[in-house]
Amino acid sequence: MKRLLSIAMIASVGAVSSAQTGSQAYNFLELPSSTQAFGLGGAAPAVINDDVNLVDQNPALIGPELDKKVSLGYMRWLGSTNYAALRYGMAAGERGAWAAGLRYIDYGSMTMTLPDGTESGSFTPKDLVFEGAYSHDFSDRLRGGIMMKMVYSNYEQYTAFAIATDLGINYYNEDNDLSLGVVVKNLGGQVKRFDQKYDRLPIDVQIGYMQGLGSSPFSLAITATHLTKWNLPYYKHDDKDTDTTVEKHSSFGSNLFRHLIFGLQYQPSDNFYLNLAYNYKTRTDMSTYHRSFLSGFSAALGINVKSFRFGVGVAMPHSGGTSLMINVSTALGELLH
Repeated sequence: MKRLLSIAMIASVGAVSSAQTGSQAYNFLELPSSTQAFGLGGAAPAVINDDVNLVDQNPALIGPELDKKVSLGYMRWLGSTNYAALRYGMAAGERGAWAAGLRYIDYGSMTMTLPDGTESGSFTPKDLVFEGAYSHDFSDRLRGGIMMKMVYSNYEQYTAFAIATDLGINYYNEDNDLSLGVVVKNLGGQVKRFDQKYDRLPIDVQIGYMQGLGSSPFSLAITATHLTKWNLPYYKHDDKDTDTTVEKHSSFGSNLFRHLIFGLQYQPSDNFYLNLAYNYKTRTDMSTYHRSFLSGFSAALGINVKSFRFGVGVAMPHSGGTSLMINVSTALGELLH
């Protein structure tokens, strides 16, 4: 198995270098499937919880404590897009864990047209992701993990296939209620292209920090994303004046805060959490459109009822749409007893 993982990592890194001249696609891989991560701004590589869905945030976040955990999630994303995820976790000895999962995304029905504009039917573009992850505890406080993803896309008559790898590490000091996580996401590339153009995966480096605030039930979360490049410009115009020329913004302060997500979590017990986050990049990305006052904010709530964990997350990126995510998870071992 170690040999297999090594071969997969080498193949993924090699595909990265060959894809540098292509255009980026597969941005749906950045979507979280955990309501807790969704409520913390969409990226949470340092969150400590027994939620198997956190594996797509950082494969080092799963461990033996997730033995026989299964989770089902659904999100109504922007427009008519549906996003669903199914995951299962299991212990691998006293210091390791496995997780397997499936993610499915469809973007709703779209109209097909000929070059002259004549409608010729409809189609529903889809993406499917098969995942497998493994983690290992190097010490009582340090854990590393790897995740392999096989991505199949079907857009009408066009199909593509890609392979990606996430590599992560997490440091957790329970005495100080401190967690630090680092993850490199989506190393890999296309094995089969849609056409002659090579589409790159959304490779990203993320660093997460989560710190409990004294003896209170509050925790502060700060996540740095898109660390493969500093310059993240955005474009803005006045929503009330559609004739206004779009202006490019790329100051030092803008670039700095477009890399950062700030979150606050209230968790008085293991059976309940409530969090809120602000993602400046999401808000400024909507500057070209009709954003709302709540653009960039997200929130989530989680509660345990007997053997089940329920979670719900919500965000309103712009005035025309609200994203709602729901998770249900349980431990199969507890149900059988």
